[in-house]
Amino acid sequence: QWQLTQSGGSSVQAGGSVRLSCAGSGFVFGTYCMAWFRQAPDKSREGVAAISGGSNRRVYLANSVKGRFNISRDDEERTLYLQMSSLKPEDSATYYCATSTWGCGLAVESFNIWGQGTQVTVSS
Repeated sequence: QWQLTQSGGSSVQAGGSVRLSCAGSGFVFGTYCMAWFRQAPDKSREGVAAISGGSNRRVYLANSVKGRFNISRDDEERTLYLQMSSLKPEDSATYYCATSTWGCGLAVESFNIWGQGTQVTVSS
């Protein structure tokens, strides 16, 4: 069965960096779009970054993280990464990795397989 297992997450001070990882199993990892979402308390889940599968890779980044976050994938290791730098308190949230069996982008409704979530807390 399709499974996404996350690791990473931390409590850091503003300006710091954190890297999240997401390991996929049970599916042909390199074929599918992979993405990161986040959800802060009392807020809707929002797309942060996505990277398409297949041979023609496309990266999607939310405006709020451009220049600070980088998404990458290692298809041989079946792992997705989110490198977050210059973190701000407003980046504090539970972060989720996800994959889609049919689409790509930053829309929550495009994704149907989710990781368990990992907390990132940024203090000022």
